[in-house]
Amino acid sequence: MKAKSIRGKSTEEIKTALAESVADGFRPTLAICFISKSLDRKAISDLLDEEGITIFGCTTNGEFIDEVPEKNSAAILLLDMKKDHFQIYFEEYPDKDYRDVAKGIAQKAKAKFSVPAFLVGISNAAADGEEILRGIEDVAGPEVNAFGGAAGDDYAFSETFVFTNGKDSGHAMVCIAVDESEVEIKGIATCGWKPVGTEKVVTKSEGNHVYTVEDMPVLDLTAKYGGIENVTPENSNLLVEIAANFPLQLQREKGDPVMRPGLVVDWNDRSYYTSGSVPQGSKVKFSLPPDFDVMEKVVKGVQNLKATEMPQADALVVFSCAGRILSLGPLMSKELEGVKNVWNVPMAGMFSNAELGRATGGNLEMHNLTTCCIALKEK
Repeated sequence: MKAKSIRGKSTEEIKTALAESVADGFRPTLAICFISKSLDRKAISDLLDEEGITIFGCTTNGEFIDEVPEKNSAAILLLDMKKDHFQIYFEEYPDKDYRDVAKGIAQKAKAKFSVPAFLVGISNAAADGEEILRGIEDVAGPEVNAFGGAAGDDYAFSETFVFTNGKDSGHAMVCIAVDESEVEIKGIATCGWKPVGTEKVVTKSEGNHVYTVEDMPVLDLTAKYGGIENVTPENSNLLVEIAANFPLQLQREKGDPVMRPGLVVDWNDRSYYTSGSVPQGSKVKFSLPPDFDVMEKVVKGVQNLKATEMPQADALVVFSCAGRILSLGPLMSKELEGVKNVWNVPMAGMFSNAELGRATGGNLEMHNLTTCCIALKEK
């Protein structure tokens, strides 16, 4: 499989880059599109659609094809994967029936491919990505390869979108199912945030809605441990500060802890929604703001993936949490450069609201403040 990555800050720039990419006879069949809401994603989608290219698309909090992060741009990975080796699915979940919707997609994919793997994008900040993964597992089994991320909206925390050919929604999932007998897909989700303090018990929660920890409203406890001031609806930076620096770490019996920052606050009771479930009775810790070894851990994790599971790759897709660049700033380029150099193949990525992947030594999880790297190779 041949791959090329292109980028641009306008429809015209993407049009030019697309024309240049096919000038040598390259004929892409699939485009993985990470596009800022500030751009006309419909116009860009129409360009790809006119070329007969199938689209997997998410809005973003930033985009990249190499080591330099961009804002207000489009980053697109073009692949000439054989059409018999993949299928795109797009389904809305207006009734919040995340697990059932994902299960339905997985059933269709399983009917088409004996061993499907999944690349997933989800929209709506309150969507429970954990339930989406459970729905896929219900059909494809607990060892299924499933990766992806939650769409962003340039840090507005208001409305995110996923899209494909002729479809666009703020409450849906877009999914590429690939035939694993024909396309090898491997990934890793790595975080690196260090915990602080003792374990605390979640005393009231429902799914991904956390009410109290140690019988104290979770927002107030987070503010106390983070030393956060002005914890009011008028503080427009509050959610960014919580998500980037002081997420909960959900402790697991198997594998690494999973990050669960607050993304949507319910001011009536000072509770908040996280990107994945936090079961009542589970144990959590708070986090320290990150230091330099966070980046080293990610790069070493990807290097280990190459050494142990994926010696060669045709292309690389990266979902990196928006909170990472908020915390790491210009140093984020070092992490992206390190990841890119592992295989040195075309890459496209986005800064996401959440990440989907298998925790190190653990199960499929919905992550935050994590980098999820997915390598693809057509056999």
